[in-house]
Amino acid sequence: MAKLSLFERRRRRVRTTLRARSGGKPRLSVHRTGKHIYAQVIDDASGKTVAAASTLGSKTSGANIDAASQVGKDIAAAAKKAGVTTVVFDRGGFLFHGRVKALADAAREGGLEF
Repeated sequence: MAKLSLFERRRRRVRTTLRARSGGKPRLSVHRTGKHIYAQVIDDASGKTVAAASTLGSKTSGANIDAASQVGKDIAAAAKKAGVTTVVFDRGGFLFHGRVKALADAAREGGLEF
């Protein structure tokens, strides 16, 4: 339970900082599990998900760095299709390292600015 509460504290700290500095931009939220990685572009003003991508429906399954890079490319393409070019990156309680970093780098290469 202690590890879960530390994760929650990190997640809330990151989210609070993002809300203070976002300036009304949509949020690119990342969630990872042992088997999959998920990304969503969320418009907090309206409370709606603008674009989403994950390893659930993609050809590259699994939770490795290659799959995370593919999800980053997919979310960038979906966001651009929805008309979103600039976002703020919400890493949640996860460290900006490994799969989360690979997803962010691929999203930047795909055309998202953050």
